[in-house]
Amino acid sequence: MYVNVGKVYLVGAGPGDPELITLKGIRCIGGADVILYDRLVNKHLLTYAKKGADLIYCGKSPNAHILQQEAINNALVKHAKEGKTVVRLKGGDPFVFGRGGEEAEILVQNGISFEIVPGITSGIAAAAYAGIPVTHREYSGSFAFVTGHRKQEDEHVKWEALAKGIDTLAIYMGIKNLSYICEQLIQHGKSPDTPVALIHWGTYTEQKTVVGTLDTIIDIAHREKVKNPSMVIVGEVVVLKDKLSWFEENTQQYVEQVF
Repeated sequence: MYVNVGKVYLVGAGPGDPELITLKGIRCIGGADVILYDRLVNKHLLTYAKKGADLIYCGKSPNAHILQQEAINNALVKHAKEGKTVVRLKGGDPFVFGRGGEEAEILVQNGISFEIVPGITSGIAAAAYAGIPVTHREYSGSFAFVTGHRKQEDEHVKWEALAKGIDTLAIYMGIKNLSYICEQLIQHGKSPDTPVALIHWGTYTEQKTVVGTLDTIIDIAHREKVKNPSMVIVGEVVVLKDKLSWFEENTQQYVEQVF
């Protein structure tokens, strides 16, 4: 064990709207000596950092990382060993496709104390801001979070189980492989008429949602030029969007503000 080692907080920043971070997350940001933050973290949250805090941008776009994961791990360990309070600020939730588990393992290996501060994940929040409840008594009694950026040769997703056993799928980082995802779901039993929503920049004022089916959403995505970051929601609950939509129609009046 190290003497005078600092502490690391793995903090979920939420999906984008700065008001969706937890109070504990805000408190951690305010007490940090060092903050390592990702691309999808709303920059408004950094205004809570204390004067003199070291702010380190980690990037993490799909095809280009400013800092590789190993470098991020090393930075967490280095600053903590220097006795500093460190916040690793991650979009959404640290343990939902955020590699927070890997970072926590590194901290354990180096004898560094840490805490996990959960955050609201985009699979729930982006859908809610689009007027889509991921569960509903009439449409969906189950939902699953799925990674959509696996290459076919590195496939660990159990598409057959997802297609046949889960009502609502919230697929992260799925735009690049959207054609493959739809193909797999149809091949393994999902109806081609299953509704699909693509939610771009969910919970931000730039949010845009397009809707189709497994059979049509590829052409719609191309026509609408949908890019990452976008959530893919698959399931009958998507039909509720038009009825329950509340956010995008009001973005002119909706002003992002930090409480």
